[in-house]
Amino acid sequence: MNRFWSVLFLLVPVLGIASVLMAMYGVAPLESAWLPKSLSQAGDTIDQLFNGIHLLAAFILAGTVFTIGWALWRFSDRGNSDAKALYITHNTKLEITWTVIPALILVFLAFFQMKSWAENKMDRPTVMVDGVSSLKPPMVMVKAKRFGWEFYYAGDDGVVETEDDIFVENLLVLPAGEEIVLQMESRDVIHSFYVPELRLKQDIVPGMTQFVWFNAREEKEIEVMCTELCGWGHYMMKADLNFVSRAQFDVWIAEQKSAYSPEFKKAAEPTASLRTTNNLPSADLLGAAQTAVGIEN
Repeated sequence: MNRFWSVLFLLVPVLGIASVLMAMYGVAPLESAWLPKSLSQAGDTIDQLFNGIHLLAAFILAGTVFTIGWALWRFSDRGNSDAKALYITHNTKLEITWTVIPALILVFLAFFQMKSWAENKMDRPTVMVDGVSSLKPPMVMVKAKRFGWEFYYAGDDGVVETEDDIFVENLLVLPAGEEIVLQMESRDVIHSFYVPELRLKQDIVPGMTQFVWFNAREEKEIEVMCTELCGWGHYMMKADLNFVSRAQFDVWIAEQKSAYSPEFKKAAEPTASLRTTNNLPSADLLGAAQTAVGIEN
């Protein structure tokens, strides 16, 4: 009977590891239980790191469980009441082994993740300006607030945070197949810009300016969400993210320029004196916006 339980002990982790592997490699019926399909090369690199760590952990878990299962099988008490356990006070070689092997694994992981870290945190895209390579400027300034997203597209001057910026709320449209740089800031508390299809998650801390970059290889409509608890409306802090062709993007941005009112943007821009704690516009802010677009009470 004891051997029956040792076999059962082995089956549980085996089934668990098999389920994880099926989900990782898209095997039915668990093909949709893992992360969504990656849309970028950087996402592919992160997947390699992610899957590699899972495979390593699965190998270690399998070895540990099979060792314990073998011990249960081999040394089970088969009715011999006189059997005694072997008592060992210490084993220096064994202690060195279980210290050195995990240390080597950590060193391996440190080198294994360097490519992913460099692609996502260090190797910001560059452009040639007057024969000199310089960091590519952000296409969009992202401002996070409770409980929504503000996107300021660079205008004709190609620079964000200037008078000709184009303001769009909760909709981010970007060209696919191009290196995109986003600049991110928070208006109030800590938020987090999360796009699972890009394997992108960036915390946005008040008082700090963050930059992220990516290249989506196909046109697709996905979603941006906040993954940092930021208040009662955290659950609804989402925005649509549409990757389109360059031609479609140029048409869309031209439409935004033609329909855009700088006066309204300036009036609606939140200030310290007009913000409210519940994220609803104050009477002064509504009045200023109505005046800007010629609406009378």
